[in-house]
Amino acid sequence: MYPNFEKNKQHMSDLLHTEASFDIVSRDVTIGDKNAVFYFVDGFCKDVLMQKLLQFLMGLKSDDLPKNAKELNQLMPYVEVDLTTDFNEITKNILCGVFAIIIDGFDECILIDSRTYPARGVSEPEKDKVLRGSKDGFVETVVFNTALIRRRIRSTDLRMEMLSAGKASKTDIVLCYMDSRVDKEFLRKIRDRINDIKVDALTLNQESLAECLYTSKWYNPFPKFKYTERPDTAAAQILEGNIIILVDNSPSAMILPISILDMIQEADDYYFPPLTGSYLRLSRFLILILTYFITPTFLLMMQNPDWIPPAFQFIVVKEDINVPLIWQFLILELAIDGLRLAAVNTPNMLSTPLSVMAALILGEFSVKSGWFNAEVMHNTSKSL
Repeated sequence: MYPNFEKNKQHMSDLLHTEASFDIVSRDVTIGDKNAVFYFVDGFCKDVLMQKLLQFLMGLKSDDLPKNAKELNQLMPYVEVDLTTDFNEITKNILCGVFAIIIDGFDECILIDSRTYPARGVSEPEKDKVLRGSKDGFVETVVFNTALIRRRIRSTDLRMEMLSAGKASKTDIVLCYMDSRVDKEFLRKIRDRINDIKVDALTLNQESLAECLYTSKWYNPFPKFKYTERPDTAAAQILEGNIIILVDNSPSAMILPISILDMIQEADDYYFPPLTGSYLRLSRFLILILTYFITPTFLLMMQNPDWIPPAFQFIVVKEDINVPLIWQFLILELAIDGLRLAAVNTPNMLSTPLSVMAALILGEFSVKSGWFNAEVMHNTSKSL
């Protein structure tokens, strides 16, 4: 910082563009007969708390005011207070919601972390529900998400490492892991990759981060991460030695490393006895394999009817085939994806009845018109 108060004030105003941005507030005050200015982002500060702190500071007399920022920090009736002289650090903290105070004659800026972010309530995720277990889920505020994990793992071995990425967005990224259980070499690789990210912003949050971490071939469809919106699942993965990545403004956590067995695991597996949980997990694995093989096996049998055992003759297509079976399956897959997109963009009160009507009417029409055979429709529904 400059030794001159007016230079510091003007430089901070130029960096923050306070005149052009209405939500970045700059106000001149007097603290102990000394000129002071504070900066904050409107909507990010706790009003009641800041009012009490300002009453304390503005109530100081000239004889009670310390000579430097370090002594004032010791008198500050608040916990999260920091000092810095770096203008870039000050600017970053202000844009993150930290309250900054510059006092004439002090060679350091006082940063008071009293931020609060607009956030929705902690409720059960829509796509990750369980029959038993807790009903809370991650939200878009990273501090709330770390608190949900810390509530479940009360160990000093748990690490919450804060990083950031994006030149413009400066998105907060948190690495959560157990220090004594994590693979240190793998952790170092992930940390180095995040620090080496050279992008302007993580526009799509986790997806942008995933593309920066794993620059694999575009035609590789296999997932590199597993996502969860449940803090109990994330805590269980941490205790198993995995790494959880939390990204600010994203209500889900990234789990890595993963395997195919991790991809078919659900939260219900943790809330049932070992025998029941193992059965559910095994059945899910078998259904996954059948989903991948039932359609190509059906096509192979239709091309070679002699291979069909007598007990399975009922799968043979009996009606005339107007469209080749392979094209029927491809068209049905595209139609089902279109119905899914339509359901996502339909209000909740209409999505269920419209989906049922579309399935019944379109299914019956497609079979009667000769575009599709009934066996193909039935086989496709089994695969789904």
